[in-house]
Amino acid sequence: MSHTALVEELYRAFKTKDFESFRRLCAPDIEWIQNAGFPGGKTHRGVQAVVDDVFKAFSGEWSAWGFSIEEILSAERSVVVLGRYEGVHRATGRSFSSSAAHVYDIEDAKIRRFRQYTDTKVIWDAMG
Repeated sequence: MSHTALVEELYRAFKTKDFESFRRLCAPDIEWIQNAGFPGGKTHRGVQAVVDDVFKAFSGEWSAWGFSIEEILSAERSVVVLGRYEGVHRATGRSFSSSAAHVYDIEDAKIRRFRQYTDTKVIWDAMG
């Protein structure tokens, strides 16, 4: 599987909440780095921590949350995904849209590290 196809499959797994596929696509000790200021943002280590503390955590506060891919750029050992977060906060009813970049580092056909870059202010504004 190409690096780009690996990352596209990761987004599919996230969107459909297919956590078994997510586990298969990632290194067991993945480093998942959310940028400072992102709600719940910090560095998560390990596949299960990412599933529990990142993916499952958003369903409580947000009635809608998603990421749409606008462009995928592939380098030797990394894939950069440019896109947009969009969501609606459950308590406030406010929506947001924020450009974002995701950088995936690939090693031994597994996603080894994720780094996120996004405008967190618009997300916090939606939260009230």
